[in-house]
Amino acid sequence: MSALSKTMSKFGLAVVQLHVSSVKADNLSRAKRLIGEAAAHGSKLVVLPECFNSPYGTGFFREYAENIPGESTRMLSDAAKENGVYLVGGSIPEEDGGKLYNTCPVFGPDGTLLMKHRKIHLFDIDVPGKIRFQESETLSPGSAFSVFETPFCKVGVGICYDIRFAELAQLYSKMGCQLLVYPGAFNMTTGPAHWELLQRARALDNQLYVATASPARDQTASYVAWGHSTVVNPWGAVISSTGSEEAVVYADIDLQYLADVRQQIPVTVQRRDDLYAVTPVTDPGGLYAVSPVTDPGGLYAVSPVTDPEACTR
Repeated sequence: MSALSKTMSKFGLAVVQLHVSSVKADNLSRAKRLIGEAAAHGSKLVVLPECFNSPYGTGFFREYAENIPGESTRMLSDAAKENGVYLVGGSIPEEDGGKLYNTCPVFGPDGTLLMKHRKIHLFDIDVPGKIRFQESETLSPGSAFSVFETPFCKVGVGICYDIRFAELAQLYSKMGCQLLVYPGAFNMTTGPAHWELLQRARALDNQLYVATASPARDQTASYVAWGHSTVVNPWGAVISSTGSEEAVVYADIDLQYLADVRQQIPVTVQRRDDLYAVTPVTDPGGLYAVSPVTDPGGLYAVSPVTDPEACTR
């Protein structure tokens, strides 16, 4: 029986658009209060924004960095357990082995750390006259996919810039994910241009739910977040969103609706795996790559396919 057939149900999702200040203790307190508010609303899975415990910026990452476990993750663990929810802890600057990572910790309803996702694709952009940002000046990239199971569905995790890479979402879909969550902090240049567009594209391409959690907009901050935390359904439609202020976005994740969409437009079983494939790279030095298929009957692959049996739906 497939994971999808085992989890035909509807459950409540909450996306917290948190006001983030330079005072870590205040950020943690506000986050904990809003997690409780979301749980009281009936949400079973709660998502916090990127860098929920600190201002976002290369000048702040080392100052606010913590080990895991640490102050912020202890609060998250306690909040998940006290409220009986699955908690995607946005992200925090993590220090480990002398390196810094942009890391999303995920906790179960018993407070257990289920996994942590280190941002795979670092945010290095230069839009002349508008924004230049180089996460790689201080951060190191993650090198692993991040998926966790709930009684409701399987969830894939990315952080902000990860959403721009369609291959990652496709791989998560192939792993059986029905919901992708992206804590993120798009800015006033990329936000209005691409934030909603990327969410709808990832949801539509893979016929799954996509949720994004942004910090609330603070015009006095050195990096001004776009806000507009959003949930998109498998049809590619926005089903819940907010503006720029602090808020909690609620949505029902309906797995029966997801199954209906996939039956009506069955692209998940119509892919030409004899021509192309999306598969993880087996080399531990990489995650995925674009390369030709070696089989003369094929055209291309998103990552090398050395074993014909590796091309799976």
